[in-house]
Amino acid sequence: MTVSWDQDFPGLKLRTMQDIQYPVHFLFHVSTLSNDFTAFDATGRTIAYVRQKMFKLKEDIVIYDSKDKIRVNYRIRADRWLDFSAAYTFYDESGQDIGKIVRKGWRSIWKAEYEIIDQFQMLQYNIREENGWVKVMDGLFGEIPILGLFTGYVFNPSYLVRSVDGRPVVRLRKLPSFFGRKFILEQLDSLDGDDDDRVMLGLMMLILLERRRG
Repeated sequence: MTVSWDQDFPGLKLRTMQDIQYPVHFLFHVSTLSNDFTAFDATGRTIAYVRQKMFKLKEDIVIYDSKDKIRVNYRIRADRWLDFSAAYTFYDESGQDIGKIVRKGWRSIWKAEYEIIDQFQMLQYNIREENGWVKVMDGLFGEIPILGLFTGYVFNPSYLVRSVDGRPVVRLRKLPSFFGRKFILEQLDSLDGDDDDRVMLGLMMLILLERRRG
């Protein structure tokens, strides 16, 4: 499937999310009206500026090369209206489908669980929350007035990404902060080929879906 973009920027070279220096940091901009964050690697280089379009029945995420929003490198779009088990497809700068992330519905009630699928509809990676009790405790204390404001400093989930052969490749952690502003991605093992892009895009989508916790 190919999707045409609203804008075209001929002559600009695409900045992919390969050859990244880990760890990667994600920082949300709480002062803006949109749900957006910047991703930068260990060298301080901005690798993406991610913006979630608000008031959409279907999720529509735009990944720019920088906060200047000069170039759209990727898009992520849901396959249906807001849904517990929606799939979120990744598109490159030409509008080509390059894979997707799928939330595992009811299995994610206790611990968040996702799958990353490649452009040939083959399972490549599993993402699982490491400690389900973090989710439970965050939900309980989050309902308590005043105390609920500080859950972001106490209950911080982590997500482990494994290849289909069970090999851990990266770990995403939410760092202590108000409003769930900070996340860090650490590399545990090498990724294959162009998988960097799919894994990174999948975790960006996961952050947007799970960020409200903690």
